[in-house]
Amino acid sequence: MVTHPLIDEVSIDELTIPATLDSPDGRSFVEMVNLRNRVEEKTLGSNDLAQTPKEYLPGWHDRFAPKRLFLARLDGRIVGYGVYEWQPEEGATAAFLEIEVDPDFRRRGIGTALLRVLEALADSNGLRVLQPFSMHRPSESDDVVVPPTGFGAVDRDSPAARFAEVNGYRLEQVARVSRIDLPVDPEVIANNRRVAESHATGYRVVQWVGRCPEQWLADMARLHQRMSTDAPAAGLEFAEEQWDEARVANLDDRNEAAGRTNLTSAALDIASARLVGYTDIAIPEAEGKTAIQEDTLVLREHRGHRLGMLLKLANLEQLMRVSPETPAIITFNAEENRPMLSVNEAVGFIPVAYEASWKKVV
Repeated sequence: MVTHPLIDEVSIDELTIPATLDSPDGRSFVEMVNLRNRVEEKTLGSNDLAQTPKEYLPGWHDRFAPKRLFLARLDGRIVGYGVYEWQPEEGATAAFLEIEVDPDFRRRGIGTALLRVLEALADSNGLRVLQPFSMHRPSESDDVVVPPTGFGAVDRDSPAARFAEVNGYRLEQVARVSRIDLPVDPEVIANNRRVAESHATGYRVVQWVGRCPEQWLADMARLHQRMSTDAPAAGLEFAEEQWDEARVANLDDRNEAAGRTNLTSAALDIASARLVGYTDIAIPEAEGKTAIQEDTLVLREHRGHRLGMLLKLANLEQLMRVSPETPAIITFNAEENRPMLSVNEAVGFIPVAYEASWKKVV
């Protein structure tokens, strides 16, 4: 148990991640998730990214993405939390941080106290690169923070930006959060597919619902590993993830435990009989919830054939067929990733929010 000194009667303790929501610490975990959802809805003006405790818990038991959770309490009530995450790969240099404080209890030093706990933990683990992230609405101000990439911006006067900058963090990357309402106009799909298919000779799309078929496990391990190196990362630091068939199966296990249905469309290179690209969408268990677009990747050596568009269209159609009650999809893309932003814009995604990634080297 890690305890921080009282700050205006607020205590900070580490929560042992519950094995189940019914276990002794399950109630605190549920309370934390509810706070997370309230803060995010207030920040973004929607509950598109809200998760149930059941959805959220399996990720905390992922041995490939270990994390620790610290709760700030006032009179027994959780008023803030901090997440400390790291990569288990050898040579990893960064700690990934998340801090949220109930808006009614901000400007009391709670966020700063949580940050000091997380920074001290990184120091004790020998991690000198600290990389938190924060969510933002589109800025209506001329006073914005722009990352070194020159793409995207966030309002300098937003609570998250003020907090990051006063604590010595620099904005490193901005990701656009985009949304599309479903169903998508069939004519939009047909027109974009016609163009994409004219460039994608030598490839075909394969699809599945749920767990990855055994025949594709090795290929999907290779693609996930390349996702960790090929996706635009600006100046953020990530270790190359190590993937094998067991790690792909672990991902499927976590989706199933969370009640999510994963839809995958992959590009098959006919000449090599190997998968060279993929995209996946996670459908929440609760009917009528917004789906989340997860990864989309085409291997660099197979780009220029409109495979990203072809995969996106195929998975949109698969989603509308499998889950016609799903109302919308949310996706995240780096603002400097113009090829993928162009694909999304062409099918009807519109920007609704932004995710800022910050960095400090100590």
